[in-house]
Amino acid sequence: MKKINVGLLGFGTVGTGVAKILINNKDILHARLGVDLNLKYIADIDTKTDRGIQLEPGILINDAARVIDDPEIDIIVEMIGGQGAAKEFILKAIDKGKHVVTANKALLASQGAEIVKAADKKGVELGYEASVGGCMPIIKSVRESLAGNKINSMTGILNGTCNYILSKITDDGSSFEDALAQAQAKGFAEADPTLDIEGFDTAHKLAVLNALAYGMEINLNDIYIEGISKITPLDIAFAWEFGYKVKLLAIGKYNGNSVEARVHPTMISLDNPLSNVNGSLNAVTISADATGDMMLYGHGAGMMPTGSAVVGDIADIARNIVSGSKNRIPILSYKPDAVKKIPVMPVDEIFTNYYFRFAAADRPGVLSKIAGILGKFNISISSVHQKGREIQGSVPIVMLTHTAKEADVKKALEEIQNLDVVTDKPVLIRIEE
Repeated sequence: MKKINVGLLGFGTVGTGVAKILINNKDILHARLGVDLNLKYIADIDTKTDRGIQLEPGILINDAARVIDDPEIDIIVEMIGGQGAAKEFILKAIDKGKHVVTANKALLASQGAEIVKAADKKGVELGYEASVGGCMPIIKSVRESLAGNKINSMTGILNGTCNYILSKITDDGSSFEDALAQAQAKGFAEADPTLDIEGFDTAHKLAVLNALAYGMEINLNDIYIEGISKITPLDIAFAWEFGYKVKLLAIGKYNGNSVEARVHPTMISLDNPLSNVNGSLNAVTISADATGDMMLYGHGAGMMPTGSAVVGDIADIARNIVSGSKNRIPILSYKPDAVKKIPVMPVDEIFTNYYFRFAAADRPGVLSKIAGILGKFNISISSVHQKGREIQGSVPIVMLTHTAKEADVKKALEEIQNLDVVTDKPVLIRIEE
């Protein structure tokens, strides 16, 4: 075999990065694989825009079906995104016996079970390293390097947009709106940033990671999701005073009979390695029984970092083609008959520590009223700051708690909010020690 033909669907930012690596590093890839990776076709509706890459005539076309139907194409790379045409093209490629590589985390999180089942039935490979964490080899690590481990938990910063915004607020004192505008200006955030800042993008990635780590069916619907749009510079400043930073975390924990799966702003200690992951960078910490704690760190998005992860999948599939190996590694890490339906623990059932901020009238006895209600619901206070300065006519009272149950916390905050001395809705941020 002299070459393996690749068909690329989608010539946007990441698709361009994939093409650049396949063309510019062709000799390196040949030296490592023993065959040429030949980019035979690129299909995109826009065949005119200059992407800064020189292509041979006839490579760039506007007909995806022609790429999928070509019997010489061995690997289809889907870089279109979304859940409509992308799913259709992936399933057609699989049906024709072609291996597929994608970075489409939204599609995998919501409809991945169907795609994986189709690939298993047809005996083809599905590569998706770039769907989580950009260039961080988190999927390869879980599927391969940690195959002998029982994974207990994963905690990750998996969205560069949110991390950039929180870093700007923390380090520069920017408002949320200004930090978001800067992220958009730098290309880290979309014009409509909802998927990022409200936590949905992070949840897509957590759904995929949970399936790999715990041998469970992909479950996006039951993940608790809370974004960063309500986080204020005031709370970030108070967090710093207590020795914490605020990060948007994806948290997956295996509890034996269920899995905690939640995405929300979280306070973490300044000595936690994740607290030093700033800007648009991503990181994931994994706790496993044999390895203990480990962390992966790197660029979670961008043309070349994400393109690198895609080409890594292409190279893995190429090696399997050359060696005649088939389904050497299960697509979701576990063999299909070993994948279980493990329930996701309702967020009301979790136990963690909490940060509360109350806006209260500056009167005697306010603190004792609030503390009394917390005690009524078995919530123990570990630290209290009552600031003397007024903010919009109210004094902020800030509390940290010992471990408490989420359901109890919600009941207590609802009762506290109804006190006549409390002037605004209480603020809650969970703490992971």
